[in-house]
Amino acid sequence: MNTRTLGPFSVSAIGLGCMNLSHAYGAPVSPEQGERVLLAALDAGVTLFDTATLYGFGANETLVGRVMKPHRHRFTLASKCGMQGVDVNGDGKLVRVIDGRPATLRQTCEDSLRRLQTDVIDLYYLHRWDRQVPIEDSVGALADLVRAGKIRSIGLSEVSAATLRRAHAVHPIAAVQTEYSLWTRNPEIAVLDACRALGVAFVAFSPVARGFLCGELRDVATLDAKDIRRAMPRFAPQAYAANLQLLDGYLQVARDVGCTPAQLALAWLLHRGEHIIPIPGTTRVEHLHDDLGAVNVRLDAATLARLNALINERTVVGPRYNAQNASEVDTENFEDAAPQG
Repeated sequence: MNTRTLGPFSVSAIGLGCMNLSHAYGAPVSPEQGERVLLAALDAGVTLFDTATLYGFGANETLVGRVMKPHRHRFTLASKCGMQGVDVNGDGKLVRVIDGRPATLRQTCEDSLRRLQTDVIDLYYLHRWDRQVPIEDSVGALADLVRAGKIRSIGLSEVSAATLRRAHAVHPIAAVQTEYSLWTRNPEIAVLDACRALGVAFVAFSPVARGFLCGELRDVATLDAKDIRRAMPRFAPQAYAANLQLLDGYLQVARDVGCTPAQLALAWLLHRGEHIIPIPGTTRVEHLHDDLGAVNVRLDAATLARLNALINERTVVGPRYNAQNASEVDTENFEDAAPQG
């Protein structure tokens, strides 16, 4: 496996997003299946494993901790704080809450260390910027955790270039994690360049467009009732039908290159910059091996131009988030970046 630089770490060029094993796309897989995927990734050379307090309200960290503890020296462990499940109403039902207060982040870190069965988290992200708390205060709390030896480096998720620079002035930021793929180009507005200029790694989540670029999801009606894509505008039936019109051309490019659709999506990202590290997620070992094969796919300039012209912010129908979720992220969007007049 090729490697890329992430803060003080050298990690596999493709990491593993662990969320899918416990959260988001329907019912979680069995613990046994989760273990198979995690260990298969480790055996295949993956050295960046990404989880979060939010995923399964702690269940994903617990799974990763149990399975990966014996192999802790072999990989870089990333988790996230600042967005978690809280029993707001006292009825035992956890709801997602964004909370970036220093005291909350300190407690969340202790909880994560316990679930992950480790003494230190290599990369600890602020999962969302809590706009009620200055970014300097949240990052300052994380810097305290670095000094205390609880975490080794700090990351941010779904932030703008301006917020990244404010945070970086408080403590060096090792990585920014944001959705990035052919059909989500928002990082190209500013944050990709800011990361490059500051020496910050860019970790791309949902690099196969939440399954769209795998080419297998033809009917959104088949999605599980609890699948988070049901609330995403691009997966609404009318919008998705329009987006499917892009797929045949995309699949033809994959055939011309001689790779699978998922490999094409990941290879495109790897070609966008040496500081970009995709973290696809999967629940199946065969899909994992397919994804990792992207490191061997070479794309020439003509192929990259075909892909960029085919799937981009102008050809994809629908925003990536609904209004509520969009209000919770700090990422630049093309509507605001468009020239006036």
